[in-house]
Amino acid sequence: MADHQRTAPPDTNPAQGAVLRQGRAADPLPGKPSAPTTGAPLPSQPNQPPQVPGAPASPASVSSQPATAAAAPSVQSGQTATSGQPQPDEVPQDSPQESGSDTDLEQETARAEPEKVQAQVKQQELRLMLRQCDRVLLMDFDRLAMSDWPDNYSLAAAGRGRDLWLFTALTAAVVFVSGLTGFVPAWVAGAGFGAFVVILLLGIPAVRRVYTSRPSYLDLIVKRRRMMSDARAHAAHLEGNDGLIWQCARMATFNVALKHPRFQSLLRLSERRMLPRHLTRREHVRLYLIYLLEAEKAYGRVQAAFFEGNQQAIDRGWQDVAAEPEPRP
Repeated sequence: MADHQRTAPPDTNPAQGAVLRQGRAADPLPGKPSAPTTGAPLPSQPNQPPQVPGAPASPASVSSQPATAAAAPSVQSGQTATSGQPQPDEVPQDSPQESGSDTDLEQETARAEPEKVQAQVKQQELRLMLRQCDRVLLMDFDRLAMSDWPDNYSLAAAGRGRDLWLFTALTAAVVFVSGLTGFVPAWVAGAGFGAFVVILLLGIPAVRRVYTSRPSYLDLIVKRRRMMSDARAHAAHLEGNDGLIWQCARMATFNVALKHPRFQSLLRLSERRMLPRHLTRREHVRLYLIYLLEAEKAYGRVQAAFFEGNQQAIDRGWQDVAAEPEPRP
């Protein structure tokens, strides 16, 4: 009896398959090779029991097969999407050519920055010169040149005529006075009185213009004084309250004639705002005119240099260097 109740030893023959029970997943067979790994990770799947020949398939294995079949296309589609265009979360990296072009642009900008600053400083200096010396363009050449200035020969000739007129008038007056004293006959004294009256009438400008067109000595003196007064008034108008020619001295780089030593006295007087009242001779006015002419030449060159620099700034795209027109009131 006891022999019949002895428990049979477990069968360890590997040829027989594992015993499957419903509701429990079977362990894989020993020695089964693992599935080859791919580049994309597959979703975790439950272990499927090995199929035993002649044994019915378990419900768990049957239910897991559709899930595995459904997951395979999704994994393949994910791999296809991964191998295509980058996902939105991925940040595209710049190519070496684009980074190289950006570096070259930065280097070029760094090299152009000192040139831009230098051009801006130069344009400001030229603009200041043009603003300070723009009154040079108001110069009246005829008033400062005094082309109708009476020369010394005309003045000397008029002086001789004046001396002759005075001599004849005094002679006639002496004859007339001598006749009053009885030193000469009465008819001689009467003739002397008549000559004296005629000579006096000839000295009157209105009567003098009847018989001669030559200006008298007094006319020439008055003309000289009037022309000098006009020239000084025009110089005062050009100089203004701040002075003119001493501010134009900075344009000497465009005209070296402005550095001549003969202009130093005029520059000092202009800087002290005392120049117009020291123009008392024609030589002073002509020297002032010569300086203004040289300053006008330099002003034209400064203006040309300013316009050229402004055009270059516009061509290179330096809008802050280029001059902007002032707004109209």
